[in-house]
Amino acid sequence: MAYMMPNERLKWLTLCAAVVVLASVGNTLAANPADSDQKGPVFLKEPTNRIDFSNSTGAEIECKSSGNPMPEIIWIRSDGTAVGDVPGLRQISSDGKLVFPPFRAEDYRQEVHAQVYACLARNQFGSIISRDVHVRAVVQQFYESEVNNEYVIRGNSAVLKCSIPSFVADFVQVVSWQDEEGQLYGTLEDQQGTDGKYLVLPSGELHIREVGPEDGYKSYQCRTKHRLTGETRLSATKGRLVITEPIGSVPPKINNINDKFQLMQVKLSQNFAMQCPGQAYPVPVVRWYKFIEGTTRKQAVVLNDRVKQVSGTLIIKDAVVEDSGKYLCVVNNSVGGESVETVLTVTAPLSAKIDPPTQTIDFGRPAVFTCQYTGNPIKTVSWMKDGKAMGHSEPVLRIESVKKEDKGMYQCFVRNDQESAEASAELKLGGRFDPPVIRQAFQEETMEPGPSVFLKCVAGGNPTPEISWELDGKKIANNDRFQVGQYVTVNGDVVSYLNITSVHANDGGLYKCIAKSKVGVAEHSAKLNVYGLPYIRQMEKKAIVAGETLMVTCPVAGYPIDSIVWERDNRALPINRKQKVFPNGTLIIENVERNSDQATYTCVAKNQEGYSARGSLEVQVMVPPQIQPFDFGAEPANTGEIAGVFCMVPKGDLPMEIRWTLNSAPIITGEHSFSLSRLNPRTSSLSIDALEARHRGLYKCIATNKAGGAEYSAELHVNVPPRWILEPTDKAFAQGSDAKVECKADGFPKPQVTWKKAVGDTPGEYKDLKKSDNIRVEEGTLHIDNIQKTNEGYYLCEAINGIGSGLSAVIMVSVQAPPEFTEKLRNQTARRGEPAVLQCEAKGEKPIGILWNMNNMRLDPKNDNRYTIREEILSAGVMSSLSIKRTERSDSALFTCVATNAFGSDDASINMIVQEVPEMPYALKVLDKSGRSVQLSWAQPYDGNSPLNRYIIEFKRSRASWDEIDRVMVPGHTTEAQVQKLSPATTYNIRIVAENEIGSSQSSEAVTIITAEEAPSGKPQNIKVEPVNQTTLRVTWKPPARSDWNGEILGYYVGYKLSNTNSSYIFETINFITEEGKEHNLELNNLRVYTQYSVVIQAFNKIGAGPLSDEEKQFTAEGTPSQPPSDTACTTLTSQTIRVSWVSPPLESANGVIKTYKVVYAPSDEWYDETKRHYKKTASSDTVLHGLKKYTNYTMQVLATTAGGDGVRSVPIHCQTEPDVPEAPTDVKALVMGNAAILVSWRPPAQPNGIITQYTVYSKAEGAETETKTQKVPHYQMSFEATELEKNKPYEFWVTASTTIGEGQQSKSIVAMPSDQVPAKIASFDDTFTATFKEDAKMPCLAVGAPQPEITWKIKGVEFSANDRMRLLPDGSLLIKSVNRQDAGDYSCHAENSIAKDSITHKLIVLAPPQSPHVTLSATTTDALTVRLKPHEGDTAPLHGYTLHYKPEFGEWETAEVSVDSQKHNIENLLCGSRYQVYATGFNNIGAGEASDILNTRTKGQKPKLPEKPRFIEVSSNSVSLHFKAWKDGGCPMSHFVVESKKRDQLEWNQISNNVKPDNNYVVLDLEPATWYNLRITAHNSAGFTVAEYDFATLTVTGGTIAPLDDGMGHGNVHARIPMPAWMPEWLDLNFMVPLIATVVVVAVGICVVCVALSRRRSDDMRGGQKDVYYDVVYNQTMGPGATLDKRRPDLRDELGYIAPPNRKLPPVPGSNYNTCDRIKRGRGGLRSNHSTWDPRRNPNLYEELKAPPVPMHGNANIYGHGGHAHGNVECHYRHPGMEDEICPYATFHLLGFREEMDPTKAMNFQTFPHQNGHTPVPGHAGTMLPPGHPGHVHSRSGSQSMPRANRYQRKNSQGGQSSIYTPAPEYDDPANCAEEDQYRRYTRVNSQGGSLYSGPGPEYDDPANCAPEEDQYGSQYGGPYGQPYDHYGSRGSMGRRSIGSARNPGNGSPEPPPPPPRNHDMSNSSFNDSKESNEISEAECDRDHGPRGNYGAVKRSPQPKDQRTTEEMRKLIERNEAGPKQLQLQQTNGAGFTAYDTMAV
Repeated sequence: MAYMMPNERLKWLTLCAAVVVLASVGNTLAANPADSDQKGPVFLKEPTNRIDFSNSTGAEIECKSSGNPMPEIIWIRSDGTAVGDVPGLRQISSDGKLVFPPFRAEDYRQEVHAQVYACLARNQFGSIISRDVHVRAVVQQFYESEVNNEYVIRGNSAVLKCSIPSFVADFVQVVSWQDEEGQLYGTLEDQQGTDGKYLVLPSGELHIREVGPEDGYKSYQCRTKHRLTGETRLSATKGRLVITEPIGSVPPKINNINDKFQLMQVKLSQNFAMQCPGQAYPVPVVRWYKFIEGTTRKQAVVLNDRVKQVSGTLIIKDAVVEDSGKYLCVVNNSVGGESVETVLTVTAPLSAKIDPPTQTIDFGRPAVFTCQYTGNPIKTVSWMKDGKAMGHSEPVLRIESVKKEDKGMYQCFVRNDQESAEASAELKLGGRFDPPVIRQAFQEETMEPGPSVFLKCVAGGNPTPEISWELDGKKIANNDRFQVGQYVTVNGDVVSYLNITSVHANDGGLYKCIAKSKVGVAEHSAKLNVYGLPYIRQMEKKAIVAGETLMVTCPVAGYPIDSIVWERDNRALPINRKQKVFPNGTLIIENVERNSDQATYTCVAKNQEGYSARGSLEVQVMVPPQIQPFDFGAEPANTGEIAGVFCMVPKGDLPMEIRWTLNSAPIITGEHSFSLSRLNPRTSSLSIDALEARHRGLYKCIATNKAGGAEYSAELHVNVPPRWILEPTDKAFAQGSDAKVECKADGFPKPQVTWKKAVGDTPGEYKDLKKSDNIRVEEGTLHIDNIQKTNEGYYLCEAINGIGSGLSAVIMVSVQAPPEFTEKLRNQTARRGEPAVLQCEAKGEKPIGILWNMNNMRLDPKNDNRYTIREEILSAGVMSSLSIKRTERSDSALFTCVATNAFGSDDASINMIVQEVPEMPYALKVLDKSGRSVQLSWAQPYDGNSPLNRYIIEFKRSRASWDEIDRVMVPGHTTEAQVQKLSPATTYNIRIVAENEIGSSQSSEAVTIITAEEAPSGKPQNIKVEPVNQTTLRVTWKPPARSDWNGEILGYYVGYKLSNTNSSYIFETINFITEEGKEHNLELNNLRVYTQYSVVIQAFNKIGAGPLSDEEKQFTAEGTPSQPPSDTACTTLTSQTIRVSWVSPPLESANGVIKTYKVVYAPSDEWYDETKRHYKKTASSDTVLHGLKKYTNYTMQVLATTAGGDGVRSVPIHCQTEPDVPEAPTDVKALVMGNAAILVSWRPPAQPNGIITQYTVYSKAEGAETETKTQKVPHYQMSFEATELEKNKPYEFWVTASTTIGEGQQSKSIVAMPSDQVPAKIASFDDTFTATFKEDAKMPCLAVGAPQPEITWKIKGVEFSANDRMRLLPDGSLLIKSVNRQDAGDYSCHAENSIAKDSITHKLIVLAPPQSPHVTLSATTTDALTVRLKPHEGDTAPLHGYTLHYKPEFGEWETAEVSVDSQKHNIENLLCGSRYQVYATGFNNIGAGEASDILNTRTKGQKPKLPEKPRFIEVSSNSVSLHFKAWKDGGCPMSHFVVESKKRDQLEWNQISNNVKPDNNYVVLDLEPATWYNLRITAHNSAGFTVAEYDFATLTVTGGTIAPLDDGMGHGNVHARIPMPAWMPEWLDLNFMVPLIATVVVVAVGICVVCVALSRRRSDDMRGGQKDVYYDVVYNQTMGPGATLDKRRPDLRDELGYIAPPNRKLPPVPGSNYNTCDRIKRGRGGLRSNHSTWDPRRNPNLYEELKAPPVPMHGNANIYGHGGHAHGNVECHYRHPGMEDEICPYATFHLLGFREEMDPTKAMNFQTFPHQNGHTPVPGHAGTMLPPGHPGHVHSRSGSQSMPRANRYQRKNSQGGQSSIYTPAPEYDDPANCAEEDQYRRYTRVNSQGGSLYSGPGPEYDDPANCAPEEDQYGSQYGGPYGQPYDHYGSRGSMGRRSIGSARNPGNGSPEPPPPPPRNHDMSNSSFNDSKESNEISEAECDRDHGPRGNYGAVKRSPQPKDQRTTEEMRKLIERNEAGPKQLQLQQTNGAGFTAYDTMAV
């Protein structure tokens, strides 16, 4: 690049870069004028200059700024670096404060705690920096101040100093002095004057004047105070005055040489003292002088009130800046003199302001900022822009031509040594402009020579830029080959192009396009490479100034170029450190010098072939001038003298020009005594012949040459005596005007101009002008603001500068005064009817005339004799008086007196106010009222011309008299007030009185108000909590005091919780008992056993609840321990004792105080028999059981006992007693085997007491004394053959058994004698054998005899014949394989030979499970059943006990263990009036036996019964009272009532309460008077619910009744009549006919069904055969229409299939999730609509669009509800619009997510039914009854319970069988929900002879399938069969019901309202069944996954082959009512309009 970038280009590039930076910030100022809303930062709160703080207190420095956008606050140091956090020492808070926390002394860090900080605020428009903040942390250090002795000559004044250590001197100041007597000497501020002997100077010294000998006896201490810590302390030492007696005369002397010259600095307005410490004898005289500024002349200091001299000390109060200067104190006596110089600087706080603070300047225009500052002294002025120093130090900043980079924040800083101040201003750019920007440009290109080249640049900007082109830094001009052109596009962009015709190799190089406008420059460059030999274009001579950097690029063409080098003198560069050569041909030489760098440089370019090109560059180095300093001398010159100076330029190139300027004006020889001469080319001289004032100023020598310029300045000071510029003259001013007298003088030094005023009326003696608010002197001009007569007189103006005698002028200032009233306006009052005098005094030049006006009308006393005017001449003016004899109200007027003289006129006004008592206030109104206050307003009455002092509001209770009143005082200026401290719900009378200074008005008319009710303020009283039983507490209480009711109490909230827990109270609501004095009570049930509860009560009225009572705590009654003793263990002690030990149950499970423990024990094999068990009680935790059987396994249980009874038994434990010696063998036989052998056999001991180890057989020949022989026999051998015996000799045998303990007792002896004859004998004994069911049994029969006996067996008396189960073994034993029950009995074995025969009989007992016992019902009550249990008659198996199984109709099975001895068993805690099933099984140690038949029964009790209306309802005008005690409970206790109401003409019911307790009365409030209402009451007990509907009309406001509505409906009574269509005859009462017909039909059908079922019963009896399907019971018990189900019991969750929990969201039922007809029939998956959405705004007939042709009916079924004819169609071959999602006939579904009992593989299948109708207008079809408004794909469930059982238990709905379709209610805002739905869930019920269909909870779920038409949402509850709307009933979580017609409630199935919410019921996590299982079900229902739990889509086949029936088979079965147990069965009856449903397991 062969050019050097000029400075101008550098500037433009800088501007361009700045533009880019600004653009990156997102600022688009260039595009728009400055936005007025946006502005740069401005400080709102700037930190102070100095922050001193103690290390114990820390400090916070606040810095706040404003701006838009809000500026960011950054703290910086003085060098500009940012400040960060130093943990524990310095931190920056989020709101921008710099925080110094308190710190320990050792943590002091100088760089943190002694630092200069500044606060920087910045936003996108600029930055500003605060003044310097000098932070100084002071570490608390111990210091002591001292007072030293002072030596003084008697008679002189002494000054005692308080020496303070230097390290705390800045923070400690002297506050007082005291002597040893405690006498205090205060500071100057504390003392009245300066005349006393003692004076504490402002600087803290104690000044004692005229010291005498007595002063030497006192000692003095100073008290100091630390200003940071506030600590005060006395000096450690006491100082004394050492008084010396003078010997002869002593000249004044200054003891300390440093005291001779003093520097003082004091702050503005401070008091200070200047001391003159010279002592002498005789006592010297001290005089003070002040030097005139800039001169050596001095003037005596003028003493006045502000400036005092005490002895030699000068004390000045309230320092002003003018006090600054040099003072001289002169001390003289008769012997000599001395002087002290003091330089005083009075510092005034610095402040600065920039004018203007904001300016918007267009580009290129000038901008001027002026820094206006005040304060003293000012050392420097500096400017900053956006936080960067500008190097400008003048007060005025001028920017000649504003550029883009000039916008921003400017600051002016003024500083001195102590402080600094700043001001900021913002410069905004005006006008619209955008810097140039290159929008499109050419790219680098390489090409062959020859073709033309077209280079294009597109640039934009505002103003439109100009584009120029350069090649290697040289501008391209048009010629024959290069053509440059440009044009402007429509959008303002400039397009410039460069055309090169037939490009040459030499045209290659770096091409650049430059877009330039006045607001910026942009450029783009790229290389054009043209193939060819190297070529270097000619380079022009380069001139450069010495010291600068040379940068040049070789302009090479040709391509490719291998290398570019630079040479000098044929040497390749670089040859020194300053030179740098780059491969692209750029040469840089830094710090160019002429000697070393001026030369010719050669550029050499080569290519790879070796071709090269060379080009030369001549570099010329130029040296700029440099001037040698000069000056005019240090001392100022005087006028008339001569002056001269030389300007020498030793360095710089010639030729050179040298010129001179004075104050920037050129100097010309010969003018004004100037003489210039050029001594040589480098020297010029300046001389002035005779100095004058004009020659003073700044002289500048300027030298310039080609390389640059230099200048040097020197200042010439010329002393000039003062001269008048403007001499003052006499002046006259109008009084009150602002007077200004100018007095200006010139001279050097600048003269000081002062004004003085003559003393008295004549000139002569003058005194200084006292500084006051209205007199000031500014730059010699005297200003007197608002001049008055007192300012008249002679004034002296004096100008002095120390040169010559000075100037002075005396002038007269006169004041011309027009008349003036000192008081312009005043008020004057008079009481009405009394006389009054008005006076006016006018001052001014006389004569003065005065006139009176009244309300601007001339007042003439002649017209009204009540008025009289008098005048009196005074020295200063005139007094005029107007007298009024007696005042009237009309005299309240504005009286004006007008005074006139030659100089003008003036007026004064007197506002005459005639006063009287006020009138009474009126329009008293009540604005607002509450329970205890009332807000009143009133109109202000006439105040009687005296301000109303106050209003008095008087109020009383309505029954009290006005003598007993309360008062409220209200200020007179208000017309609204609040009366407080009233009682709620009380009637008050209120009136108001106004009062002024004159008196009180009459009372206003009284208003009557009744205060609002408030929540009760008192607590219930006499609260008692007593336990009723283990889980119940009874709470009784009485109401709060009557005065605390604050209205009528409606009831109470009774809260209870576990004591000593943080849980919240659970509250019950109790209605208020109106009977006077009667106690309220509540029983809290279902509590924990023996647990302490806390109970609180609060009363409530319609406003709210009152305060909680104090906690009452009580325990429930003791219960039985709920956990057994733990760690039960047993230890065997002996063969008959066992120790049992245990650990007490956990305390929380004891449920009481454990009194004793019971140990239950028995031998393990007798454990089952309760009668064989033994019990032992003990209080300790172990016991020893005695008297046990030996070597016996015992079973033991331990239980704890409380006052409540026995607790839970522990798990049985087992221990065996120790073995002992056995008892004797039970029996012995001796059988002859031959003449020498006898067989001895025996039976084991009954009690072996251990394991038999052996038997010992003893034998002894009888009668002889032979020894006894013994023979050991193994334990398993029960016989022994004694041989070698003597024939016919008797032998005695006996046997003993042995255990490990020893030998037992011997058996009985038996004698036998060997013989030749051996009769048949059986060695075995009669025995009883026990065999277990299905195991093998063997019965022995060991026989002897000779000949060998024949052995035969008889079984139960019948000869035995062998078979495959029984056979005879060789040893005579009988083996029975796989014993069964029938094998039990007697087995006899017979042995016979020729000699004898023998037999034995064995008994075989077969151990088997018991057979089914007999269960009969013994008795029933409302909550219990008593059953009688008997074992099976023919059952031989042992029976250990029974298991009793029972369940409610909709509930889980529960079991109870019954002992074998119990004849009867009571099943308790059952639901009242509910159906139950009961069966029993027996059990023994083999297992559980078969089940008995199921007993179906019910507990006693009925649902609630209706009361008479007059006893139940009591009506008033705006409420109705309901007396719930009038209801009869039907034998089952009432649980709660649901109350709903609506206006007669409304459709929707409003639920008032769903949890009204039965014992109380209830009031329905907020009804409208004289209006007909419907009231619906639902009474609940456990037997069901009864719904009663009443009509009633509220009374009129006056208590009258309104006329009844005559519509034939029988209003006022419970609706019991089904409305009939008009065409039906009157006698045909559907209430009678419908149930009658339905009953006949259903009974007939039911009988058929029962017969069919019985016929199949035996074959399908699953209980008699396979046990695996025993529990799969299809159960279809029916309930009466009033039968109810307690949904609060958690065990119902599975039996009811599905109860939607409130916290689950049901999906809209998508069409794709159901098997539709299309998919099943045709195998197609496509549906017309994937999701059916119901439009609530459409007609209720959802299928009105169906146009299918009618087909022959296969059945006729009328659906009650909407009427219309239903045409049946079995087939499903075509699709109906709107019915795409209906379930196809005969489709089999598998319901998942429901409870499938016992075996998950046995999931129930059910089938849908054929279409009854082809295109029914009724929503849904007859196959499945639907609620109104449901689409065909209703997401529904049967609410009835299914238990699959054998067919013999199936029943049909014999009396109007009905199914309940339970539809989970959309409680959670599905978007498809209809907005019109009511907020309650609903049942939809079709009344058809007791059959009702409930669609489960309504639209709280927003399921589109649940939206009913708006007009159908509520209809008559007892809708007839034709066209009656369905009854929607609000309910939550409710099930469907099945019911039969019943005498108690014929024909009415009543809907069930919602149960009451549980206490503190949380709908978010609880459902009404409140169980985990139901949540799981809800997920299966609700979650829209297609997993196994929620899959509605796949058709499942039954897992059992027998269930897989074809469609045709199924149809036949349905017609025959013989579907198998696993299919859903339906009875289809034609004509009756019913569909009988069997139930299914769901």
